Amino acid sequence: MIKTLVLLGATGDLAGRFLLPALAALRAADQLPDDFRVVAAAREDLDDQAFQRTAAERLERHAPEVPAAARADLIRSVRYRRTELTDPASVGSLLSGVRQPAAVYLALPPGLYTAVVTALGSTGLPAGSRIALEKPFGEDLDSAMALNRLLDQVTHSAGEQAVFRVDHVLGLPTVQHLLTLRRANRVLEPVWNSRHIEQIDILWEEDLGLEGRAGYFDRSGTLRDVMQNHMLQVLSLIAMELPTRLDEQALRDHKLDALCSVRPLRLDEAASRTRRARYTAGRHSDPAGGAGRAVPAYRDEDGVDAARGTETFAEIVLDLDSERWSGTRFLLRAGKALHRRRKQVTVRFRPAEHPSAHSAPADELRIGLDGPEDLALHLTGGVSLNPPSWAPVTLAAAPPAADLPAYGRVLLDVLSGGSTLSVRGDEAEAAWRVMTPVLAAWNAGMVPLEEYAAGSAGPS
Repeated sequence: MIKTLVLLGATGDLAGRFLLPALAALRAADQLPDDFRVVAAAREDLDDQAFQRTAAERLERHAPEVPAAARADLIRSVRYRRTELTDPASVGSLLSGVRQPAAVYLALPPGLYTAVVTALGSTGLPAGSRIALEKPFGEDLDSAMALNRLLDQVTHSAGEQAVFRVDHVLGLPTVQHLLTLRRANRVLEPVWNSRHIEQIDILWEEDLGLEGRAGYFDRSGTLRDVMQNHMLQVLSLIAMELPTRLDEQALRDHKLDALCSVRPLRLDEAASRTRRARYTAGRHSDPAGGAGRAVPAYRDEDGVDAARGTETFAEIVLDLDSERWSGTRFLLRAGKALHRRRKQVTVRFRPAEHPSAHSAPADELRIGLDGPEDLALHLTGGVSLNPPSWAPVTLAAAPPAADLPAYGRVLLDVLSGGSTLSVRGDEAEAAWRVMTPVLAAWNAGMVPLEEYAAGSAGPS
């Protein structure tokens, strides 16, 4: 296992909210070597003690469930180095004391990746090191391909083993169970096809707005932020053929096949098969039933350039050209500042074929992806036979217990040399090929930018 994590962007929100808590959880679970260390780097002028105090405060806020002893142990393993992350000389100084294989984690805005990876290439990394990058991988297909070529050059063609493209949704327990549900339950796999399934909805709906992320999000938008990566990764796991073995290469090969089977939209289809919108002023919903708090219009949020026309809501309907899924619609919908938080897959079965059941509602399987959502199968029961009278029957179960947070699973994979939870370079490019015509149509003004009130269900 790699014993040194070089955390670039260590003072940022990603590091404080997710990565440090994940490392503390790994320490508490005894999943890190005793001599594990973190080299934290950022532009702020801090010393070890100042950064350790900041890290301790973030762990107390974002990982209170982790035992204090594990948090303190992690803090003691952290050293801070002020670094100009795009300057090869500064990066070289940071890595001068790293003699053993290291995992270099870019917890940075994607716009910095090219400069930082180039600086890492000028410095050189010990053999066996890995570079981990957060999604999105590029801003479009061309930039994704260029980034892949650069990574190949910097790692001296060491291949995918030296690069880890992080999409933390792959570490979510329920997402990992998507394949298990099909492999281990004979009741599902025989009906997992277009003959029985009419539509599959993949939803990534959030009740929060920007929450201080305008600097990144306004240059990205919902399609680049979650749909091109998180949601297409989920689609690939749902739609893929089951490999005979679940090793890293077989899993990623089958995911790639599923992504390549997605039929890219023609420009003239964009108006009928995609939607985009952004929120206006409204109120954040209150689960307790109160009035909630006021949410300003997106265009008025701090750090937003309204002229960009960035979407906070996106919806796309896709078809797959495969024997299994020809005739099934895949609907992807994501949005911010909606009336409720809902991240789930909804499998909508076709109506029953028996004539007496024509008026019965169609069955649904709902699979929660993140948070408290349950796994629920909504069936149709009968109150009477003559005349037919229907009543819903729901079979529900709690989500699987998580032994580690999603980022804990991801970091364990990064450090142990695994790649099951990494997005392969050709997967990232295949996902961009799906979204490229959508972006082209939107940029050409072929799909209007609608509006919806914050706290509502989205555009009408």
